[in-house]
Amino acid sequence: MRIIPALICCAVLAGGSPLLYAQQDKSEYKLGERLPQPKAPAAPEGYKEVNWDALVPKNWDPSQLMKGLNLDQLNDGDPRAMEALEKMRKAWSEAPIEPSLNGTRIRIAGFLVPLDAQRGQIKEFLLVPYFGACIHTPPPPANQIIHGVAVKPLKDVQVMSAVWVSGTLETARKDTEFGASGYRLSAVALTPYK
Repeated sequence: MRIIPALICCAVLAGGSPLLYAQQDKSEYKLGERLPQPKAPAAPEGYKEVNWDALVPKNWDPSQLMKGLNLDQLNDGDPRAMEALEKMRKAWSEAPIEPSLNGTRIRIAGFLVPLDAQRGQIKEFLLVPYFGACIHTPPPPANQIIHGVAVKPLKDVQVMSAVWVSGTLETARKDTEFGASGYRLSAVALTPYK
């Protein structure tokens, strides 16, 4: 399942002006780009490598929110566009999670959004599936945002760094200034994505 087309609709409905973060990233990734799933070294023993689609329940279809809405006929200020945007934001912040993953030791690749950078160290972060999520665009659905808590503070990590994270996944919601997460990950290992 790819959520990005719906995000583009949200950005258009919201007026098309992306939020800017104080520190611009000089990454080789483009806004909305996902990490390719390479033939990576095996996940650490006892960890299951998962992709972002595994976090979305099979019966959840966010495109149903846009059913019957012709975006070509709406302007940014159209009340129907604003109503659709609010409906989508609410549904995404309440997006269902996959309960079978609760307590699973996983390894997943994503982009890091620090929540508490202090003195060059990060203890809490959001992990998101595509570049710019939560910073330059509306946040993804809650089932596509992981709230990470590092067992040991992370050092020298940049906003939107592409990383592999390993840890135990819990189904726990958290609201942050950048979006609502549906999962929490106790991060025991974080390595650069290559």
